[in-house]
Amino acid sequence: MPLQTPRLPLSPPRRALGAVACAALLAALPGAAAWAQAPYPNKPIRVIVPFSAGSTTDIIARAITDKMGQSMGQTLVVDNRGGASGTIGAAAVASAAPDGYTIMIQSSSHTVNPSTFAKLPYDTLRDFAGITPIASLPNVLVMAPSKNIKTLPALLAAARAKPGSLNFASAGQGSATHLNAEKFKMAAKIDATNIPFKGSAEAVNEVLAGRVDYYFSPLAPVAGQIKDGQLVALAVGSPKRSAALPDVPTTAEAGVPGSEFNFWIGMMAPAKTPRQIVNRLHDEVVKALATPEVKQRFANLGADAWTLSPEQFDAYIKDETQSNAQLVKAAGLAQQQ
Repeated sequence: MPLQTPRLPLSPPRRALGAVACAALLAALPGAAAWAQAPYPNKPIRVIVPFSAGSTTDIIARAITDKMGQSMGQTLVVDNRGGASGTIGAAAVASAAPDGYTIMIQSSSHTVNPSTFAKLPYDTLRDFAGITPIASLPNVLVMAPSKNIKTLPALLAAARAKPGSLNFASAGQGSATHLNAEKFKMAAKIDATNIPFKGSAEAVNEVLAGRVDYYFSPLAPVAGQIKDGQLVALAVGSPKRSAALPDVPTTAEAGVPGSEFNFWIGMMAPAKTPRQIVNRLHDEVVKALATPEVKQRFANLGADAWTLSPEQFDAYIKDETQSNAQLVKAAGLAQQQ
């Protein structure tokens, strides 16, 4: 019988070389990097809302993220970072890792801030990736009953009878409520003075007390007072009537064409967030908007669900930033430092 050479076990160095070779082969295979990573999301997602708790943006954010968390199997934690018209929270998102674990639910003020701040710590167009709009909400022009003005033509008549005698509230210089009022003022060719406050709650209280004449308020903070007769709704600033206030005309219908203003809330991520994560978040928002609970919550707020593809949302933000720059310039708004 021929002698057989015994098969010796691989020495430790040869075993290590074999493992390295296998790892290199796997890395070269298509999709190997994705295969090696844990599926997204595998930990809680932080959702920065750059406005205070209880604001319209915050209410919308919590309604949508609750449903998204259930669907995605992870908690979406709302982190309120209010201040400076939303720029503080936006700056935190712009500098966050683009890994899908820090996102932002922002309002249309995002497209106004580049024109009303002399310098921002981020670039509005380059430092964010749009995911989708979530909702479009009408601002409603409200006054206290004590003012004895019940229609928009009556308000215009009062403003024109004594130019400069009326004032209006806003939720801050350059906020969506401010821009809506400025656009209305220019279209109506009236003179009125802006009285800025820290947010809608304070602005509504001042109008209720009669210390401020009128306010283009988000619908949510004033729906109850309108229903109870504590505030009079003269018109909505949106392009179409609100389903929540079907008998209240738009400002255009009431005699001021060209005064429409679209107040929206949308979701964004840091720039360079992987496209598959952006698309996943987009699809989860769409899914959440279709649930009966979110539909009912939006109906209570007077909000209309609204989505676009990520690419369309990026293009919309670019267009809005440009058009709002023209509005800010025409209104003569001073830049904040």
